[in-house]
Amino acid sequence: MSPTLKLACDLICRRSITPADAGCMPLMIARLEKIGFKITRLNHGDTSNFWAMRGNSGPLFAFAGHTDVVPPGPEQDWQYAPFEPQIKDGFLFGRGAADMKGSLAAMVVACEEFVTAHPNHKGRIAFLITSDEEGPATQGTIKVVEWLQHQGEKIDWCLVGEPSSTAVVGDVIKNGRRGSLNLALTIKGVQGHVAYPQLAENPIHLLAPALVELSTEPWDQGNAFFPATSFQVSNINAGTGATNVIPGIATLLCNWRFSTETNPQVLEQRARAILDTHKLNYSAEFKLSGQPFLTADGPLVKAAKDAIKKVSGHSAELSTAGGTSDGRFIAPSGAQVIELGPVNATIHKINECVNVQDLELLKTMYRQILHRLLCTAEK
Repeated sequence: MSPTLKLACDLICRRSITPADAGCMPLMIARLEKIGFKITRLNHGDTSNFWAMRGNSGPLFAFAGHTDVVPPGPEQDWQYAPFEPQIKDGFLFGRGAADMKGSLAAMVVACEEFVTAHPNHKGRIAFLITSDEEGPATQGTIKVVEWLQHQGEKIDWCLVGEPSSTAVVGDVIKNGRRGSLNLALTIKGVQGHVAYPQLAENPIHLLAPALVELSTEPWDQGNAFFPATSFQVSNINAGTGATNVIPGIATLLCNWRFSTETNPQVLEQRARAILDTHKLNYSAEFKLSGQPFLTADGPLVKAAKDAIKKVSGHSAELSTAGGTSDGRFIAPSGAQVIELGPVNATIHKINECVNVQDLELLKTMYRQILHRLLCTAEK
């Protein structure tokens, strides 16, 4: 069993359902301290965080990731127990194998190999690790970034180990993410008997024309890096459970995934204008989950592309598709941010797994990226 695979298994064994760390961080910290990293623990509330750094001056490269995982669901439905890692037919099974304990293992081992080969590398290497990525994400990376700002510390390059790949490891680099804006909407009507609609106001009926307009509105056209902004209703609720009662209130949960062609303020203004046009009695609570970010070009993207090409022979595609990540908290500081990790086909699913060979390839890609940014040539 390779060092990367062994460490991935050791991490998966720990039942770190968000926001629990369950001992993952001490395992990583012990390995990093042995190769000269200085550790700062930055726990907040029930969330575990740490910042580890090696080196004293020069450009700062940071690996970012999370030890927490989503709940496994019905454990009896798994082929193997989700926190008892098993290797079968070349795949490592277990919750977090792809998202993202496999990446964490690859990061640590890549650093061990890199530091052994280049103990006097230029620049600095860091780890920003949290147990609050799969949860509310309010006590994790965002708090560490705030602490770094107070310390006057700035990350130059950041690699987030999210599972970015689609078919084979390294075929996609996420070089940005769309923003996410949530809306909790309440439409007020008048409850009544379905046989006497003239004495009631059905909020569902009142809402329907506005909902059609919201769902068909061209919010923007996107750009070369981002698809057009999208709007989706994720929940809608109304009624008392009886078939003969017109509801008095309808509630909706909605979300925009938006590009850099717009912003939350504009989206809110336009949404309210649509609701007002339909003369609805409503209340609306807008909540921003994250701004869009983009690393269009530069040393980090080039280093990642070159490393992937050298290790796998593939030419990586740049993409901003998918959900949010903790990169949204790091990019506003001015850091170049990319995401590079395993194939994402099984993340958050029952029987989550990762190709064992992909973990080795990923480790080597990470090491190659370090070489390209912090050394003049690969030995």
